[in-house]
Amino acid sequence: MLIPQDQLHPETLTGLIEDFVTRDGTDNGDETPLETRVQRVRQALNKGQAFIVFDPESQQCTLMLKHDIPPELFD
Repeated sequence: MLIPQDQLHPETLTGLIEDFVTRDGTDNGDETPLETRVQRVRQALNKGQAFIVFDPESQQCTLMLKHDIPPELFD
């Protein structure tokens, strides 16, 4: 299920984004400051290039690029 970013408390959204950009395997040696990486994700969310996806089975939220999301979630 897709979760609109404006449905999350601002601190919750920031925490979700920070968790995403600091996960193992996401930096790939990138030494870009955390604040910059968080801003890039916010821009992708604002532009509709990325979305917050909630998996009811695992009760987990993650961020995904639009082209990686199954089309049926947009219905």
